[in-house]
Amino acid sequence: MYNYHEIEQNSIEYYPIAKVSEITNGERLYVEIGELELVVFRIANEIFAVGDVCSHDGAPLGEGDLDGHEVVCPRHGARFDVRSGKATALPAVVDIPAYPVQVDGDQIKVGVPQDN
Repeated sequence: MYNYHEIEQNSIEYYPIAKVSEITNGERLYVEIGELELVVFRIANEIFAVGDVCSHDGAPLGEGDLDGHEVVCPRHGARFDVRSGKATALPAVVDIPAYPVQVDGDQIKVGVPQDN
């Protein structure tokens, strides 16, 4: 797993995924970039992208409820901060991938680290 705060910016490629107007506050989008499955959340007019998988048991996190900046796994209640991917409640102890997001006009772009 990785967190975009720990990745060198020159190794990230940004992919356009949607328009800001396509996602309202409190909503989410499901996105595939290559083999990566992501869920993109809009919370308080900010946009966040994380891997769509619980590190505890592989459940799709996008199906979970939002509680502030946390997404709650629908299977066992593990919680993850969508700003960082950090696991914040048991049974998860491993963080999930968090991806950088850029907004260029009305275009949302998600950054994915490239293997060099």
